[in-house]
Amino acid sequence: RSSDLTSLLVNGDYSEGKPMAFKNFKLAAGGDQNVIGKAFTDGKYTSHGINFDVNKATLKPESMGELNAIAKILKENAALKVEIGGHTDADGEDASNLKLSEARATTVKNQLVSMGIDSNRLTTKGYGETKPISPNTTPDGKANNRRVEFIKK
Repeated sequence: RSSDLTSLLVNGDYSEGKPMAFKNFKLAAGGDQNVIGKAFTDGKYTSHGINFDVNKATLKPESMGELNAIAKILKENAALKVEIGGHTDADGEDASNLKLSEARATTVKNQLVSMGIDSNRLTTKGYGETKPISPNTTPDGKANNRRVEFIKK
């Protein structure tokens, strides 16, 4: 049963005697689209899977899996309207973080529009570092604060 998973085995080719290194693996329960869909219809979904280049609003390629799932949910729920909220950690100047978070929210909106979602269903807002959900004192806390939230309108 999937709920009993406690480990992950990764195989690979470490030819030429070069060691392989894997880090930042997390085993998370309920990472499927149904959980995302339920969060959307309940009113709020917080994404940590949409990532950007440092200090830029450029989406990283690994963000597309989550964006595809979000676009699918929006297509299946044609009446759903959401605010896309960008959030940063507390590193850097407040004003710069506010501007960066706004640009990132707009980038997410533009990506969803390019995937067939009507732009009238999507609003954007940058919150910068004003709404932390973790302390900004550790790398994990800062990473948790860097997020995109989708709030049902």
